[in-house]
Amino acid sequence: MKKFVEFSAEAIASLETGKRVEGAIRRDEKTGKLVFKHYIRQNQPRKHDTLIKVLEHGWVKESVQRVKFFSSVKKALGTARVISVLERETNAAKNALIDRELDFVPFP
Repeated sequence: MKKFVEFSAEAIASLETGKRVEGAIRRDEKTGKLVFKHYIRQNQPRKHDTLIKVLEHGWVKESVQRVKFFSSVKKALGTARVISVLERETNAAKNALIDRELDFVPFP
């Protein structure tokens, strides 16, 4: 039993130039034939996170949708010291966000 798959002209042109074509094979509801739908990817540069501040044990970064806070502390310090370091890092991160916000506000 033979199965025929329809390809678009763009997908065939990409295959002829030796490029890899990503896509999915689906059954067309109107005709019942197998159709290869290639994914048209936009090769836009990815926006990386902007560093707001480097902390003593981590960093604070900003992406398009999120503010990221990272802190890493050794267990060998003990629970009391780890808690105090985490509190200090959190306060430093909060102050960095406040400073960044104050820099963006235009003064009249």
